[in-house]
Amino acid sequence: MVPICVQCGTTSNPCRCKVVGPTLGFLAFAAAAVVEWPVGALVYCFKHMKGRKIMAHPATVIYPSVTNAIPI
Repeated sequence: MVPICVQCGTTSNPCRCKVVGPTLGFLAFAAAAVVEWPVGALVYCFKHMKGRKIMAHPATVIYPSVTNAIPI
C-alpha cells in the first residue's frame, strides 16, 4: 500500500492542488520518525526539552521542508 497525500488550496501551482510534495513529505517524515522518536525518548529521560525537540523534528522541520520544496 502506497500512501497518497493531497493538499488542495495551495497557491504554489496553477491547479491549486499538490500530490507529489505532500506524499514525499509524509514518506520522509515517517523515515525520520522511525529513527528520531526512539532517540528522543531516550534523551527525554535525561533532558526533557532536548528530547521534546528531537521528537518534534520530523513534524516541524522535515515534513514542511520536503512538502514546500516540491510544487506539484
